[in-house]
Amino acid sequence: MARRSRGIRSKTRQVLRKKPREKGMSPITRALQEFEKGEKVSIVIDPSVQKGMPHRRFQGKTGDIEDKRGDAYVVRVKVGNAMKSVIVRPEHLKKV
Repeated sequence: MARRSRGIRSKTRQVLRKKPREKGMSPITRALQEFEKGEKVSIVIDPSVQKGMPHRRFQGKTGDIEDKRGDAYVVRVKVGNAMKSVIVRPEHLKKV
């Protein structure tokens, strides 16, 4: 018997779903947006862009921009009692 796949996107059928009118690629301006250090951002995963996508546990979380790393940003997010650093590309970030 084959073993069940436990990939990074497992159990994301509803979490990473787009509404029918939002389907397809997102606008290029979302990928070109810039953020300053210390700015508050919300992590909203765009399922049409797989590159730089954070883990689904960070979907909907809000944090501060800590650093820029290449094209991506390091976002400091509180998960439970722990502070975590998540590397996310700008397609998956929204200003708060």
